[in-house]
Amino acid sequence: MGAGELHGRKAEQDAIAELLAGARAGTSSSLVLRGDPGIGKTALLDHAAAAAGDMRLLRGTGVEYEAELPFSGLQLLLRPALGSRAALPVPQREALEAAFGLGPATGSEPMLVGLAVLSLLAEHAAETGLLCLVDDAQWLDRASRDALLFAARRLHAEGVVIIFAARDGEGSFPSPGLAELRLSGLAPEAAAALLDRHPLAPAVRYRLLAEAGGNPLALLELPVALAAEGGSAFAPGALPLTGRLQLAFHGQVSRLPEPCQSLLLVAAADETGELAVILRAAAALGAGVEDLIPAERAGLVVRGDADDTTIRFRHPLVRASVYQRAPLAQRLAVHRALAAALDAPEHADRRAWHLAAAATGVDEEAAAALERTAARARERSGHDAAAAAYERAARLSAEPAARAHREALAAEAALEAGDLERARALGARAAGRLEGAPAVQARIAQVRALADFWQGSYPAAHRTLLDGAGLVRDTDPGQAAVLLIQAVHTSWYLGERQLAATLDRLSALPLDDADPLAPVGPYLARLVRDRAEPPPPLGDVLAAVRRRGRAPDQVLMILCGSALALGQDADAYELATALSAGHRARGGAGRLPTALFFVAEAEVFTGRHLDALATATEALGLARDTGQRQWASQFGSVLAYLDAAKGDEAACRRNAEEGLAGATAGAASPGAPWAHWSLGLLDLGLGRAEAALARFERLTREPMRHHICATRSTPDLVESAVRVGAPERAAEPLARFERWAGSVRQPWADALVLRCRGLLAADDQAEAFYTAALELHDRDGRALEYARTALLYGEWLRRARRKAEARGSLQDALEVFERLGMRPWAERARGELTATGAPDRAPRPAGGAAAALTPQELQIVRLAAQGLSNRDIAAQLFLSHRTVGYHLYKAYPKLGIASRGELKDFADRLGL
Repeated sequence: MGAGELHGRKAEQDAIAELLAGARAGTSSSLVLRGDPGIGKTALLDHAAAAAGDMRLLRGTGVEYEAELPFSGLQLLLRPALGSRAALPVPQREALEAAFGLGPATGSEPMLVGLAVLSLLAEHAAETGLLCLVDDAQWLDRASRDALLFAARRLHAEGVVIIFAARDGEGSFPSPGLAELRLSGLAPEAAAALLDRHPLAPAVRYRLLAEAGGNPLALLELPVALAAEGGSAFAPGALPLTGRLQLAFHGQVSRLPEPCQSLLLVAAADETGELAVILRAAAALGAGVEDLIPAERAGLVVRGDADDTTIRFRHPLVRASVYQRAPLAQRLAVHRALAAALDAPEHADRRAWHLAAAATGVDEEAAAALERTAARARERSGHDAAAAAYERAARLSAEPAARAHREALAAEAALEAGDLERARALGARAAGRLEGAPAVQARIAQVRALADFWQGSYPAAHRTLLDGAGLVRDTDPGQAAVLLIQAVHTSWYLGERQLAATLDRLSALPLDDADPLAPVGPYLARLVRDRAEPPPPLGDVLAAVRRRGRAPDQVLMILCGSALALGQDADAYELATALSAGHRARGGAGRLPTALFFVAEAEVFTGRHLDALATATEALGLARDTGQRQWASQFGSVLAYLDAAKGDEAACRRNAEEGLAGATAGAASPGAPWAHWSLGLLDLGLGRAEAALARFERLTREPMRHHICATRSTPDLVESAVRVGAPERAAEPLARFERWAGSVRQPWADALVLRCRGLLAADDQAEAFYTAALELHDRDGRALEYARTALLYGEWLRRARRKAEARGSLQDALEVFERLGMRPWAERARGELTATGAPDRAPRPAGGAAAALTPQELQIVRLAAQGLSNRDIAAQLFLSHRTVGYHLYKAYPKLGIASRGELKDFADRLGL
């Protein structure tokens, strides 16, 4: 049907028109059309293509038999746009070319291809805008799907529209975060109008309207089938509608000559529709190009224009009916013929899958070919395709050891693809086949544990890591150390006892002093041991590691978190920032949230709330876009803390709820510690001290009492206990905090101890504690903690009727609170100032000019002030250069400037 011939789809057409109008105005958007086969999704895509006018058009289709070939769907879609790839940053261009087999494999981060797709779409959109249409998205290969969804979620101001069409009940096309439109059957009037194309007896017409249920394809095809079968094609309701449609198509196919049916079966079994390949394979079965003519006359297949060397079926159900209803022996013969026809090196992957499809039992030739295919897919970041190839190779393997080896490789690839259930199942299967291979079993244990951990099964992950380490403790202590260091992470969520036991195992490893991990264990041991001497600086530990070699990134991440737990905030921030920069440079969007979490924590601890807001907002978006629920929970809770500081109760509770979600038996949710601290700080700031104290006390109990938030919130707990008149409830937590501060030996920690003692001291002793604390505080580097102490001291002075002296401390506190936008705390300081007799003054805006920026605008403005181009900024922030330009355009008026040149000149003044 043409664009003007759609029946009963005005609402859907209007929705598409709105998307296209937005694209012409420079706004990007995406939409997923969902519905049953034949419901009209493809017709709506055709309508969108016709309505696009002078916009550029890219169109692709997922192919059911192509799902094992990484990036095949993406390459088909983007082929016309590849001429624009020269404008991409070099790492992105190389990753895209490697994915498409146009350049050497780079082993790049998987999401770098998604970023390259985003950049390519922005380039190809040019000034007219771009419409991308993807039909049968449920059959896209995983690598193509992930890259396209990553790009779709990060579209903003490129003038690009992406519309996906996906079937219900077949394949999988999860698309959280994207707008969806579900198609139902046509209304009775529209269905009747469509059926008017066929002259039918009233009884037959009534029956068809009832049988079709408003499905447009059924309304078009079932009358043809009924006519061919003399009106008795199927009994009413004997099959689901899709099955009846397949029978209708198969009825048309079965009336064609045998050679034509053979050629159609070859075309149905081949995933590309390449006519040359299809004809070579068909020749082995006695069919030639002339045998295609009856199928073309029947409208079952469609040839492209003169330059197009492919054929395609009129509808995917035609392909399905041809393939699924062919006898098994014929299908096997077709796959063997296709494998023989695909003998060129560039067709090795397709040949491997056809060999596998032709196998009827164990087949080492096919297994070896699939293993090579899997290795190539892995090099191109096609981890899901690699897992599928390894798994199929394992099933075709004759030797048990080879089968277990390939299942282990499949489990690793599935883990890299994020398919956690599959990784766990494959790992368990491989482990069950292995006897006397502890090193391989330990590798499998690591895969299974990570799959459990990322699904929130912390106890299971922890046990598996400990068991895996035990297998190689004496034969490969280095591998055991990697497993135990990861077990430190899992034990962190289980409780202090489990953490201590894990660290004891790590300390007892017979690790060679030359191993890069040798300095790590003693440093981590400080997490649960109070020592007379302070822990070594993180920088010294890293230097010792580097002298011996290189530690995995996962170990470095754990060192970041450990440094924060040991009070080494500056060292942790430096390492986390360096790791973040490395992930940005490599396009590691999936790995970046982990490093950014430690960056954000350090920014919160040092009172740099605007920086923490920008970091946490970016990381939360990346965590959601890459499906990392654990980090979405964590960053939601960090944002809740920043909301609490500002006194935004609704936002704080909303973000805290996300952080508290996902708790499992025996373990808190990842974001629970930050969520409880945030809700406690909210209550404390709003004057609800009893509710605040209850929140803080939850952090003093297992499994969270050893967490960073439990330690850092202790001064808040002490203040809450004093305010409710129950200082005894603070005694044990403060004693624990004092021991921690004594072990980390940081002046700012000692200052917090003195503040707490001042709160608890008798009136004749409190002043000495407060003044000593103020002297130790870093007024510039940790202004917020200084302000909190200054407020308490000012309140004490006012109560002691020393109002003139109180004004100075209260004024200092008020300036900090106003700058940080901490409204409840600023109001408290302002109220105390008024009580001293100071004149009232209007509240000052928070944070200066930079506070008017959104978190993303702030990041972009900062990078632009450093002299980075829009394209450089886009590469760092996983955006398109057009989106960067849009945000700069919005930011300049807020800052009172008109150009990039002014931004550089006034960066210092703006606090950037």
